[in-house]
Amino acid sequence: MTMQKGMQIKRHEVLPLRAPLSQPFRTAFGQHDTLDNLLFKIELNNGVVGFGEAAVATHITGETLSQTQNNLKKCGQSLCGRNVADYLSISSALHWQVPDNKAALAAVEMAVFDALARSLKIPLWRFYGDRPVKLHTDITIVIDSVENARKKAREFYLRGFRAFKIKIGRDRDQDLERVIAVARITKNSKLYLDANQGYSAEQTLKFLKDLETYNIIPDLIEQPVPKDDREGLKKVTRLAKPKVCADESVKDMVDAIWAVKEKACDVINIKLMKCGLVQAKEIAFLARANHIGLMIGGMMESSLAMTCSAHIASGLGFIDYVDLDTPFFLKDGCKHKFLSRSGEYDLGKAKNGIGIIP
Repeated sequence: MTMQKGMQIKRHEVLPLRAPLSQPFRTAFGQHDTLDNLLFKIELNNGVVGFGEAAVATHITGETLSQTQNNLKKCGQSLCGRNVADYLSISSALHWQVPDNKAALAAVEMAVFDALARSLKIPLWRFYGDRPVKLHTDITIVIDSVENARKKAREFYLRGFRAFKIKIGRDRDQDLERVIAVARITKNSKLYLDANQGYSAEQTLKFLKDLETYNIIPDLIEQPVPKDDREGLKKVTRLAKPKVCADESVKDMVDAIWAVKEKACDVINIKLMKCGLVQAKEIAFLARANHIGLMIGGMMESSLAMTCSAHIASGLGFIDYVDLDTPFFLKDGCKHKFLSRSGEYDLGKAKNGIGIIP
């Protein structure tokens, strides 16, 4: 009872979370030149502090930093006095309070879970499983010149990466050259393509056929069509040889139920900034029960949010594709106690909460 009484939120703080990138993170719909996020911090009556991160991707979700900052302040005020052990009702209230600002919701849920796990003196992954599975993230090759793509692919291949996600969707001919160049360098590696809504169904199928003439069949293609083109997504899933992953088309549990019902995709990409921690778990179990694969990914996030997602994937133990590589795009390099320079997350060393102090 004493611990329960001490687990109420007594104060909150919203702070900037910024970092320069080593290169622009360029996709079909826009780019990040810096990491420009928000840190949400709560303190409990027992003195425990929890941290959450809101990664705002305006070109993808339409959310803005000012909107997210205002919502985080409002959410913090409404949380005053709430017990973090009551995280399910807190999550439910947040979905009503900020329905169009899931980055804010994710940051609050992250801080609540971090504070709760720290209070219980357990690592976050224990909310999802009984042992932590080691994870190996892919590395993203962004939209850039073919020469730069070749250079980055070689660099990360020599470091030990064996899964490469290549961004496509802006220029078909350049996309083709870039994929061929990376495929030739990264022998015996998994190859994923991510169009970020940049193609139509017909363009996607033609692109994959063209790759076949070079004996390249990717393991997976992610979000090949615009997010609202549900029929296009289903068509690519039905006709393409690679597995098809839905990202922007599956934002939350409602979309996940549609995807399962319609057999709209082979894989669902779970991102905390789309649905928060509570729904992430629900989507994962729904997909698994219906034989749909799972990817865990993120926006442009610091080690805090990336590691939070890694805890979920590590605890669950059944995530098929891990795309938690943004710490490698920070200009100061990846200084991370749970992530090796070859992309392995080992959360067996985590003791309390997420384990990252921003």
